[in-house]
Amino acid sequence: MAFENNASALETGQDFTLLAPTLEKYAPVPGSLITILQRAQDIYGYLSSEAIDYISAATGIRPARIYGVATFYAQFRLEPIGKYLIMMCKGTACHVNGADRVQEAVSEYLGIGDGETTADGIFTLNNVACLGCCSLAPVMMIKSADGEETYGNLTKDSVVKILEKIRSAEIQTDSPEQEAEIKCSDHKAETQTRCGKNGEVQA
Repeated sequence: MAFENNASALETGQDFTLLAPTLEKYAPVPGSLITILQRAQDIYGYLSSEAIDYISAATGIRPARIYGVATFYAQFRLEPIGKYLIMMCKGTACHVNGADRVQEAVSEYLGIGDGETTADGIFTLNNVACLGCCSLAPVMMIKSADGEETYGNLTKDSVVKILEKIRSAEIQTDSPEQEAEIKCSDHKAETQTRCGKNGEVQA
């Protein structure tokens, strides 16, 4: 059985043909809804209302029931996430070693709480029960399209430096003046020299 995109799917920019192989394999299998939702979220980053309607049409499962499953399990998201998904471990080992203080630093720096996304769309913060890296506590994992990276033995200062590094890499310069300003600032931080016009280094 083949599944094709509908108009509402195209309006969201989500190509539901990517989900077709999963639906062809699992739609006829009773009890496979969670597997389908997991794959949909892996592909699109979250479960949009259009994706839920599409899955409903393919499986015959009512949208209300799909929403019920998606909202029951914490692993599923119904809103778009940022480019970088911060997974903050709140397991026992991390909690004992100061995970709450680390999260406070993240929330203060980014201006978001658990489950929220920054206004610039760069970061989403999610608390998770355990990342399985207890020896590195407190620990967080950051996921992006390029993969995932785990950061351990975090402190309030170190976690902010990690986020600052990622955010600075995402800065888009709109003019030569801005680029020169950044170039100058970076150089002064390293050498304490003076910068001239267009970011040129002066002795």
